[in-house]
Amino acid sequence: MKSLSKLSQRTWWIVGGVLVVVAAILPLLNISIPGVLPGATYTPGTLQLLALALLFASLALSYHLLFGTAGMLSFGHALYFALGAYGLGIVLHETELTLLPALGLTLAIVITAAYLLGSLSLRVTGISFAMVTLAFAQAGNVLVRRNPGLTGGEEGLRLDTEHIPDFFIGVVNTRNLYWLALALLVVVFVVVAWFENSRAGHAVTATRENELRVRVLGLRPFGVKLMAFVIASVLASLVGMVHLLLQSGTTPRATSADFTLTILVIVVLGGVGSRWGAIVGGIIYTLLDQRLTALASSDAIDGLPAILRIPLSEPLFILGTLFILVVLFLPGGIAGAVQRLSTGTSATPSERKLLEEAE
Repeated sequence: MKSLSKLSQRTWWIVGGVLVVVAAILPLLNISIPGVLPGATYTPGTLQLLALALLFASLALSYHLLFGTAGMLSFGHALYFALGAYGLGIVLHETELTLLPALGLTLAIVITAAYLLGSLSLRVTGISFAMVTLAFAQAGNVLVRRNPGLTGGEEGLRLDTEHIPDFFIGVVNTRNLYWLALALLVVVFVVVAWFENSRAGHAVTATRENELRVRVLGLRPFGVKLMAFVIASVLASLVGMVHLLLQSGTTPRATSADFTLTILVIVVLGGVGSRWGAIVGGIIYTLLDQRLTALASSDAIDGLPAILRIPLSEPLFILGTLFILVVLFLPGGIAGAVQRLSTGTSATPSERKLLEEAE
């Protein structure tokens, strides 16, 4: 069974590698999927949408490390995404640094902030931890909105392209930003997989299941939880930096609590505790969010009776309904549904664990 498990894991890595290669050559192909993509895969509009989907998949992976692996429900994860985006934007605007040194300086700032705020937040657990992270995120949101001279305020911060390489600027170079987003997704996935399979990852998983037992064994849960918090925050900040380059700016929404809730919805949609589920959830959510916006303003919706037209003209209503259906009928999200189909069982992983313990 152990060798079979290793073979299965190796097979999944091979499949993942093939999918990365296919994704890498998409900008060179002419593939159209009506109703899903706005155009052929080589067009700038489609590539920007796909790059955005890859970024949300990376962000969901970083939150998966925090919530799915370490079991820490945070309502302030968007703060570190915003630190990456705003931090890089401010450094580029206020200094003469080129892109790579600016990235390094921003990362140093994020690591320091994540360590300090994480050390304070982890003094409490459960819902108290969630509320503390929410308070920090709200404070960041206020600072962004009340400092227009530095952050752009309500209008957001525009990217200063003076020190950005030319191959990342302009519509014609959208494919380069797409490849950058794909490379970031690979890096985030490898880092998350490495941490989960490391001794620290096993320790933080054990802490999630039974912190008292971990303390009895002589381990320090605070240290591994803080490590997971910092790594997840740094990964989120990297996504924020690439998002700044892709969108040529950032807005105060990046610091809001509802943005963190969006990430949480993506992780639940894909399947809590599943790495590839977080990726699939991020991609599906982004495509739905973009395409449902177009559907909501289409002639087909305008022609419906008011009782249907009013709710269906709101993309959030449709997304919320889909999320409720997933929670009700697909426990474990997309990953859980696929796992149940592959094993031929109707029980979720948590349900099977309870049954095994009862036996």
